[in-house]
Amino acid sequence: MKKLALMLLPVPLTMLAPVAQAQSSVTLYGVIDEAFQFVHNADAQGKNLYRMQGGNLQGSRWGLKGTEDLGGGLKAIFQLESGFDINNGTSEQGSRLFGRQAFVGLTHQQYGTLTLGRQYDPVVDMVQPLTADNYWGSTFATPGDVDNNDNSSRTNSAIKYLSPQFAGFQIEGMYALGGVAGATGSQQTWSAAASYVTGPFSIAAGYLRMHNANSTIPRTNWTSTSDGTFDGGFQNLAYETAKWVGIGSVALQYVAGPWTFGGRYSNAQYKADAQSLFPSNQRYNVAGGFVNYALTPASLIGVGYTWTHSAGDTSATYNQVSLGGDYNLSKRTDVYLVGAWQHANGTQRVPTATGSILTTAVASVADYGLNGSSSSQIMVSLGIRHKF
Repeated sequence: MKKLALMLLPVPLTMLAPVAQAQSSVTLYGVIDEAFQFVHNADAQGKNLYRMQGGNLQGSRWGLKGTEDLGGGLKAIFQLESGFDINNGTSEQGSRLFGRQAFVGLTHQQYGTLTLGRQYDPVVDMVQPLTADNYWGSTFATPGDVDNNDNSSRTNSAIKYLSPQFAGFQIEGMYALGGVAGATGSQQTWSAAASYVTGPFSIAAGYLRMHNANSTIPRTNWTSTSDGTFDGGFQNLAYETAKWVGIGSVALQYVAGPWTFGGRYSNAQYKADAQSLFPSNQRYNVAGGFVNYALTPASLIGVGYTWTHSAGDTSATYNQVSLGGDYNLSKRTDVYLVGAWQHANGTQRVPTATGSILTTAVASVADYGLNGSSSSQIMVSLGIRHKF
């Protein structure tokens, strides 16, 4: 009985792997982000909102990632990452268990990395890290996230290749099979991006194309290997019946001592066909910039501006100014204060029970999905973030 009791005692993870697997590792990690948030003009009646809101700088998550040394410089890798709502404990990304990422693959220092599964596209991997969203999250992102600057979309069944870096250059490509018999292009996604880094200067550019399902009758929603970017405000919710969405993006960044300067531009197109519930192609041009300043090694402040203009089916302009401050209490815990003011004018298309209609554009900061009653909206979040 004593021997049985000893066998049932908890065993450290490091004791589970035999000596022959000493070159393998599995890491448990996560982020918990929570804030008290105030929103002026938060709904159709123009009321103010006070609430707890998670995932402002980063979406709350937990995950597992690991490597196994296969010899000759080749390694097997995997990553499983689950998003969750800290305020009610439910899973995010459509209640998926590992909705943020789930992939397995091989990597070699000389030949690059090949991964298979649910993944971010190359534009997210290469272009987004150079934008303000990388530092300050959704409050600095595009209204409605019409250009996927805030990483709203992930791709299922994706095959992705990342090259090694050569003289500062690196490229990445991805293709996701739609999985529809006899219709290879239906629901497919493809993307490519490239980056160049030299000293304090970085630049990256890429393109993402997401296809909806083929149909012979009017579509009612978005069905693709990619999630799409329809989880934000009214800016693009009426276009989820598009034939395809194409997004081209470029961003650059320059670091000078405590200063970081960044700029970006994107063009997003929502293609209409005979089965779409909107009459003509919709386009969004987005331009933005930001400046960060490190007051101390533990504190950072930043300001950003985003200009978004729609054309084609509608004509609307959204101007958004964002401010942020972050202070590290330790290597793993920080507190932050971020806010944004947005002004909208022109016309936008909004979904209805029977289709969609054109209305006067209303403000909706970033991709929180809070559509106000008028042309301006203010959002402020005071929060804490812990990483493990």
